[in-house]
Amino acid sequence: MPAVTIRNLPEETHRALKSRAAQHGRSTESEIRFILEAAVRPRVAFGTQLAQIGQDLGGIELDFKRDKTPVAAASFE
Repeated sequence: MPAVTIRNLPEETHRALKSRAAQHGRSTESEIRFILEAAVRPRVAFGTQLAQIGQDLGGIELDFKRDKTPVAAASFE
């Protein structure tokens, strides 16, 4: 697995990373990996992905009719 060395990191930044890692219950190294991963591969919500696919296709018309029938209460007897 590749390794990265970060030179000239300000002491204040290092302290902030250590503090953030402690808050999340991770090692400083693990916290840095987490931050880098989130920065280069942000997670996109599933609905956002679907909306993007629809936009890429030029839009999609869905004709859904809402069922207004009242829902019966659950019986636990």
